Amino acid sequence: MPAAQTDIRLLSKADALAALPDLCEALSDCVEDGASLGFMSPFTPKDGEAFWRGVAEAVGRGEVLLYGAFLGDRLVGTVQVGFASKPNQPHRGDLMKLLVHRDARGLGLSKALMAAAEQGAAQAGRTLLVLDTAAGELAEALYEKLGWQRSGIIPNYALFPDGRYCDTVIFWKTVA
Repeated sequence: MPAAQTDIRLLSKADALAALPDLCEALSDCVEDGASLGFMSPFTPKDGEAFWRGVAEAVGRGEVLLYGAFLGDRLVGTVQVGFASKPNQPHRGDLMKLLVHRDARGLGLSKALMAAAEQGAAQAGRTLLVLDTAAGELAEALYEKLGWQRSGIIPNYALFPDGRYCDTVIFWKTVA
């Protein structure tokens, strides 16, 4: 589909549940492509259902902002902002699970999702965002290009879906 038919939307709990098949497909596609997202391969769309239902519940409780990238009516990408729950961190949010299905890459959806997440976090009073990503992957370069500041690298922090260790880079950004 042409890029002109793309749309970034903030999803409600009901929206997330309605998009559950697409959310599960996007997550499965990214895990099977080797992204370190907390899941191991093999990972089918069905394997993601409990995760996404939990995210939808968190959205319903106001703990998470969930953005979807759409090509026409198909959700092909997503990102979340989780709100820090500690009383001394009302200004902080965690950027989580930036995903774009392989079928929709190269259309600028990651950049558009990040912009929406940053703007939404700022509107919600979250002026400091943090994230972590696998070192050496494409997302690392994207975050730097979008003005995120590198804090450091933690070696062997997590596993890639195939079981190899991956180092993790911690980033932060102030938004207003």
